[in-house]
Order: sequence, then structure tokens, then C-alpha cells
Amino acid sequence: MRDLAGRTTALLATALVLIFIVLPLGAVLLESIRVAGPLPLEGLKRITSEALGLIPADERDAQIDGWVDSADERQRMEGTAAALELIGETVPWDRTANYDDQIAAAAAAVAALSADQRTALEAELPVGIIMLHKRIPLAFAVRDRLDEAAFATLRTGEEERLALDHYRAFLEEPRLRHAARNSLMLAGLACLFVIPIAFLLAYGVNRGAVPFAQTVRFAALVPLVSPPVIMAFAAVLLFGRQGVITNDLLDQTLGLIDSNTDNLYGVGGVVLAQILSFTPPAFIILDNALSRQDGRLEEAAASQGAGPWVVFSRVTLPLAGPGLVRATILVFILSMTDFGNPLVIGKDISAIAGVVYNEMIGFSNTPLSAALCVWMILPAVLAYLLLEAIMGRKRYTSAGDTGVATELPVPRPARLGITVVTYAYLGLVGLLYLAVGVGSVTRVWGQDFGLTLDHFSDTSSVYGFVSTEQGLGTVWQSIQIAAVAAPLGGLLALIVAYIVERLRPPGRNLLNFVVLLPAILPGVIFGVGYLVFFNAPFGLPDLALTGTGAILVANILFGNMFVGVLAGRALLQRYDASIEEAAASLGASAVERFVRVTMPMMRHAILLGALYVFVDGMTTLSAVVFLVSPDHDLASVAIFNHASNAYYGLACAKSVAILATVAMVMGAMGLFEGAARARGGVLVPARRPA
Repeated sequence: MRDLAGRTTALLATALVLIFIVLPLGAVLLESIRVAGPLPLEGLKRITSEALGLIPADERDAQIDGWVDSADERQRMEGTAAALELIGETVPWDRTANYDDQIAAAAAAVAALSADQRTALEAELPVGIIMLHKRIPLAFAVRDRLDEAAFATLRTGEEERLALDHYRAFLEEPRLRHAARNSLMLAGLACLFVIPIAFLLAYGVNRGAVPFAQTVRFAALVPLVSPPVIMAFAAVLLFGRQGVITNDLLDQTLGLIDSNTDNLYGVGGVVLAQILSFTPPAFIILDNALSRQDGRLEEAAASQGAGPWVVFSRVTLPLAGPGLVRATILVFILSMTDFGNPLVIGKDISAIAGVVYNEMIGFSNTPLSAALCVWMILPAVLAYLLLEAIMGRKRYTSAGDTGVATELPVPRPARLGITVVTYAYLGLVGLLYLAVGVGSVTRVWGQDFGLTLDHFSDTSSVYGFVSTEQGLGTVWQSIQIAAVAAPLGGLLALIVAYIVERLRPPGRNLLNFVVLLPAILPGVIFGVGYLVFFNAPFGLPDLALTGTGAILVANILFGNMFVGVLAGRALLQRYDASIEEAAASLGASAVERFVRVTMPMMRHAILLGALYVFVDGMTTLSAVVFLVSPDHDLASVAIFNHASNAYYGLACAKSVAILATVAMVMGAMGLFEGAARARGGVLVPARRPA
């Protein structure tokens, strides 16, 4: 009985993960094979005849005669064509001809029938006319005797079935194939440039090849706490048609180019924006991979006479193989699912993610969008499986991955090259952020560089823009939603980590895998999944979350709790469980042990998980762009809309506000953590090495 509360908590946490992660993903897969199309003639005849049978017998014939008599010549012609098909005859006239010719041809075709054929035709003709042209009045006439599904089918003449039509459309429609080629091209170019840059940054930081290595590591991660499209529209401010560098400097001042044609719009601009946006996550993976290498292997190779290049190519690079593979797959997926940068700076470049966005926002075509989401991740998954199969035959560990730094110096030419690349990258990033800061207080970029604070206020004086998205209202909404999601995410992540590491229920590995799914799959899939599933969860429209702030909180919370789970599990694995066992021996239940023992010593994991949820809640785009509503909007979505419509001042102002908010929250959490350490924490004996 003492652990009943613990088991109950485990069941509740598992149920929440199932509802908010597994079911939305399942909804995407189910929606991708849901096809709504017109019923065949036999199906229309069946449902029409069944509905006619529901009309009282004393009224039925008069009602049928009234509908048939009210049909005009065109409707009778189309009914005749349907009746001919129903009796097994071929329609002998051109159905694409003008109506007058078809009407005459239909009369001639009927006259040419035999007596038996004409009798069969006359029996089917009333049903043919009604099912094509009087089906809606029929549906409302018997509505009180039909359930909702039967009424909808009769009224629309369409049926839902499970098929692969939307997947075939991806292969058959030229516009989708063209978008797929563009997406693959952009993903390939992004990997081609991002991985070398990220590797050089990580190598320079871990081998001391760049000055101020820790500052470089911090600066390289700054774009992670920025809105996703900030690099794209910041690049436009500098290198667009009205860019300070392309127009004001190179065109107007030096006369070297024509900024209307020589600018960053197009493939080059999208690739540059993706390089600047995707290098930080790739850097994290490669930084971790290089920091865990045992430098003594490089020293051993050097002691055997290997030169710097041989050591690098035969020892350092192979040991970093798994990190390179994972970074490449990550960048590939990020590029394939990136719709913001192509839409903001690509203009005429059609990409699969952009098609998903247009189909969802413009046409509410969720089945096709769901199928495209699955297609988007398929190339990355196949590439990952292939590379894992090839690299799985080799070993990449070194003495337990001790992380002992090598004492071998990096050759001077290599240090110089790495330093140039590192600071050129960071300099460009810094220049773009400077442009955003200046743009936030500039009246109209490229036209009027006078200073103003109007972009931060609700004033109507913002040039050429009238909308409720003026000012920082959406930033405040983002703060509110992220502030709700963050503590809940940090706490729930710790609960899941505790369940997996301490309670160890059956299926704990599956639970851990499910929690990690949002880290593996692109956010756009979860956005579509939440829209589909929570529009009527479990088939109950009264439980719908769409259009509410709750769906945003849930999406942000469950999409990012994996960081807290990973941090919590890592800490629990480090700490000896004997202190919890001692509490249990004194009669403490699982809940009491969690609250009074585990939570105090897991403070860092809770803060880390909550901070990650908060930062993502302030900057996320792909997962929530389909979930916002007029009453519950987010600043990141507003920034994307502003940048897409060239309202750069408003986009800059909101970006500055987000950066300032995230910086203050991170600083506050750092001070809180430092103060807690100064007061002293719970001392837990470390687990002895096996």
C-alpha cells in the first residue's frame, strides 16, 4: 500500500505521455491515409434509395415526382447518363461537349434503346436525377431519421476511406515533385556547409585553436535562443534589395552592383540563413563528441611518428564519426522541415515544408499535409539507417571516453585557418544581430532611418501596417504561455526520470523512448498532430483544445520535456540510491521519497528542464504555427508573419524583446542556482563505480 501512490503516479504520467505525444503522432499517420472522395454511382444509388425509403409511403411517390418534374433539361440529361451507367450501358455521347449538344445526344441515345432497355432506364432515371441534383433536399427531408455520419454522407455524396492516395500524389503531382527536389537540394547544401563550419568551431574550442574558447562556445549557441527566422530577415536588412550593404553601400555609394537584381533573395540567401540557423545545434553535437575523446590516443599516434594531418585524419576524425553522422542527420531534418527561411528569403523557391504550411493555412488540407510530413522525414531516416549500418561495424570508443584533453599543439596554419573561419562566422552572426537591434528603432528600413520606438508600442503610426499584432502584446502572450509550460515541464520531466530510474515499472524503456520522440521528429509533425487530434480528441468535440492557450502549453511542454528527462536520468544515475532506500526503510512512500529526498537534490535538472521549455516556448515556430489563434498568438509566429510581409521593424522589435526576456530569465535562473549552492545543498553519496 505504501507504494500505491507511486504506481498511480507512474500510470498517470504514462497516460499523459500517451495522450500528448503518442496519440497526436498516430493521428498524423491516420490522417495521412484518410481519403475523402465522391461516392461511385452504385454507392450514391444505395444511399439515395435508403433515404427515399425513410419517407412515409403515402408521401414518397408525390415527393419523387415533384423532384423529378422540377429538374431542368441539363439535370435530366445528367440523370439519363447516370441511369445508363446503372443499367450497364455505355454513355454514347461526349460528356465534355456543350450542354445543348449533350441534351440532344441524350434524347437520341434514349430513342435508340430497345424496349427492355428503355423500361430499365425509366426505372433508374428518377433515382439518377435525385441522387445527382436533389440529394441535399432529400437529406434535410429525412435528417431526423439519420445519424450525423449518414446525413453528412448523403448531403455531400462523399465517403471517407483509408488509402495511400496522398502519398501517391507526392510522387505524381509535378508541383510536389518540384518542391521535393528543392527541399533535397537545400538540405544537401545545408549539410555541405554547416557540418564543416560546426566541426571547425568545435575542434577549435576543444583543442585550444581559437582565442577565448569559452567565449566562442557561448557565442556560437546564441542563435538557439532566437526566433527561427531571425537570421533570414536580418540578412535581408543587410543584403536585400534595400539592404544597407547591397543597396546603400555597393549600389548607391560605390555603384558596383544593381541591388534590385544582385541581392540575397533566392537559393543563396536560404542556404546562408540555414547555415547561420543550423550551425549551433550541429556544434552542440560535435562539441560533445570531441570533448569526450581521449587525447592520449592522438599523443600515442604522434609518438609513433604520425604527423598532424595523419593524426587528425586517422584518429581524431574517425573517432568523431558518430557525432558527424548525427549532426548531418539533424541538419538534414532541420532543413527539410524548415519553411520559415524559404518563405521569408527564398520567395519563389517552393519547398515541401512550405507546401505543408500553405496547404494547412490556406486550404486546411490536413490529409495531404500529414502525408507530406511523413515524406519529409523519410529521406533522413533512410540515410540514418544506412550510415548506422555502415558505421555500426566499427568501434568509436576510446578508454571509456574519458575526455582527457590532448597536449598536442595544433599547427600554426591550422590555428590561423580555424580562427579565421570561427570569427568570420561569429562576426557575421554579430553583424546580423546588430542589424536587428538597429532595425527595431528605425522607422522604415531602407527608406527612413530616423529613430523611433513605435515598433515597441501599440501606436498606429507604423508605416503601412494596421494590425492587432503591433507592439509587444504577442511577446507578453508568449511569456505567459511559456511561464505556465516551463515549471510543469520541468516537474513532469523529473517525475518521468524518477519513474524510469527508480520505480522501474514494466515498459519503462518504451516510456523513455516515447518521451524522446519530439527530439527525433521535426516539430511540424507535432503541430499537425495536435491540430488533428485535439480538434475532437477521442471523437468528442466538447474536449477540443484547438484555439485555446491550453493546446499551446501542452505542445510546448511535451515537445521539450525530453531535456529535463535526460538531465534527470543522468543525475539519478550518478547519485547512490541508498539514501532513498533509507527513507523507504523508515516508512516513506514513493511520493514522500520523491518530494522530500529526490526533488531537493534534483534541483538542477528541474531548472534545466524548465529553462529549456521556457526558451523553446518563446522561440518555437514550426510546432505552433498551426495552433495559434486570434486570442492566443505567439511572438515567434508574429515575427514570421511580419518578416514574410516585409514589416521588418515590427519583426526586429519583437525579436529584441524575446532575446531580452530569455536573457533575463536565464540570468535569474543562474543567480537562483548560485544562491542555492552558496546556501548549501543536499549531500548525496556518489554511487561507487562498478
